[in-house]
Amino acid sequence: MYTIRKKQPLNPTVTKMVIDAPFVAKRAKAGQFIILRVNENGERIPLTIEDSDPEKGTVSIVYQIVGGTTMKLNALNEGDSLHDFVGPLGKPSVIDGNKKVCVIGGGVGCAIAYPTAKAFAKAGADVTTIVGFRNKDLVILQDEFKSVSNHYYLTSDDGTAGEKGLVTNKLEDLIAAGEHFDEVVAIGPIIMMKFVCLATKKYDIPTVVSMNPIMIDGTGMCGCCRLMVDGKMKFACVDGPDFDGHLVDFDEAMSRNRAYMDFEKKARDEACNLLNKEVA
Repeated sequence: MYTIRKKQPLNPTVTKMVIDAPFVAKRAKAGQFIILRVNENGERIPLTIEDSDPEKGTVSIVYQIVGGTTMKLNALNEGDSLHDFVGPLGKPSVIDGNKKVCVIGGGVGCAIAYPTAKAFAKAGADVTTIVGFRNKDLVILQDEFKSVSNHYYLTSDDGTAGEKGLVTNKLEDLIAAGEHFDEVVAIGPIIMMKFVCLATKKYDIPTVVSMNPIMIDGTGMCGCCRLMVDGKMKFACVDGPDFDGHLVDFDEAMSRNRAYMDFEKKARDEACNLLNKEVA
């Protein structure tokens, strides 16, 4: 069993948990993920490893409460245990310290962007981070990003946190001001990653994206994480989750993602009804 050592709400819909998982902690690298089950009859869900501590034997995960399983997960508290916690899975991010890199995170995708920025910083790279949220109430991991960044920029759609605008606006501003990046790493909503890639393609900046947002079961069996990369079928959980952003067919990925939204809503509604019955 995998004991929950710490549970920390980051905003109204996003929670961080620190889990006892020594074997995973020893091998975990930036960009990889785990698959967990809340209980014996629960579904498998993949979650990116937000951080790990090999000495303490712990692994941190950050999740958004969006469906039935994440609601059940969030009902657990410190001292409770998860039934399964398997990993690390997926290919680690390629980290090169001899670079000036810009790591861009959007929304809950910042939980994936943070360990990547941290790994680049540890390798000696010059790290600029740009993070974006809808408003100030949804901002997460601000101190963590600042601790691993040479330059940190916060943006929000409504201007209530940091600069008003999108992460792509800030990226274009920095490039226009003379900043040069050897690589851009973008992690967040599919539409955000698409427009980051459109921007970087104009300047011929190599760009890596994490397709973690389209993963459902983490094994490829569900088919949701299929995507076209350079005209070839790939699976985000098996072949990635990191890909060359300039080769990804984002429109096809968004179409597939939308097809599962009704399923997620149904699962969330059913979980709400079940929890209400249990409380009653």
